[in-house]
Amino acid sequence: MSRSKEVFESMKHGIAKEVGVNLKQGYNGDLRASDAGKIGGRITQKVFDAYVKSNS
Repeated sequence: MSRSKEVFESMKHGIAKEVGVNLKQGYNGDLRASDAGKIGGRITQKVFDAYVKSNS
């Protein structure tokens, strides 16, 4: 696994824990859309915040 993939997976699992979603290693096809949205939304927010910080 590439370093960037490892970092992303670590961030994803950390965020899932923060928002109270039980995310398994590997396949998560049984994850509810609302839970996936919580994780994806928080990832988007972190990426946007990092972009704003680096460009201000």
